[in-house]
Amino acid sequence: MSYNTLNYEVADGILTLTLNLPDQLNAFTLDMAQELVDAFNRASDDDTVGAIVVTGAGRAFCAGMDLSIEGNVFGLDESQQPTLEDVAERGEQGHILHGVRDEGGLVTLAIYECKKPVIAAINGAAVGIGATMTCAMDIRLVSTKAKVGFVFNKIGITPEACSSWFLPRVVGLSTALEWCYTAEILDADTLVAARFAKAAHEPEDLLPAAYAIAEKIVKHSPVAIALTRQMMYRNSAQEHPRDAHNVDSLSIFYASLGSGKEGVQSFLEKREAVFTDSAQEMPPFYPWWK
Repeated sequence: MSYNTLNYEVADGILTLTLNLPDQLNAFTLDMAQELVDAFNRASDDDTVGAIVVTGAGRAFCAGMDLSIEGNVFGLDESQQPTLEDVAERGEQGHILHGVRDEGGLVTLAIYECKKPVIAAINGAAVGIGATMTCAMDIRLVSTKAKVGFVFNKIGITPEACSSWFLPRVVGLSTALEWCYTAEILDADTLVAARFAKAAHEPEDLLPAAYAIAEKIVKHSPVAIALTRQMMYRNSAQEHPRDAHNVDSLSIFYASLGSGKEGVQSFLEKREAVFTDSAQEMPPFYPWWK
């Protein structure tokens, strides 16, 4: 599939997913939302992809929702009066899916479900959905020129894209609340100090730094990586460690029958492991949450 708002390029096991509306500072549109969902679902099932690097074309990462469109700028159907029951029980029905549910949330849920690790290379302004979509990514690197803002309250709306779940887990509840309450624009040093970002890099060094991390990931078993990603997110939200133990037990049981054999043998032979498993061949208990 070709995209109108994105570039999807795979090389050496790494997908570079570039938001590609540079003349509009990669402003988020409904088309971009649908294309991002498709791209993350596609990458999840693409055996040529071992890790994903997300960045923006031009001088911005994503300047937030395109507020210039006519009608409801968020693409929501104002004729409806939805309830929590509507979104919880009828959320896949078309009039709810694309008339009530937050499109940014559909993107972050696709990222959450993805089997492949996701690295954000935030090259410039990342505001609103440009900031919150990165909260669902596993590792964030920022350019020294990056500016990030959770500016929702400033324009009379609330955080979206599941950020009320992700952001407190990334920076802690107090910092997440402060950033949303004040709607301040945050610089690279602030983002690193709060551990929102792993590190800040000069603009020309940002993508090489992201690729360096991705290269370390793609050498490993895609099944083990996919299981690890979902285990960390889902088990960390469980009520009791026994719930994590149940999943951990099945994960290591099945991994020991597959990629674990090559991993152990390569260790004993003092060589690099050569994994031939595929993330399309997940163990029978996966996905355990459904």
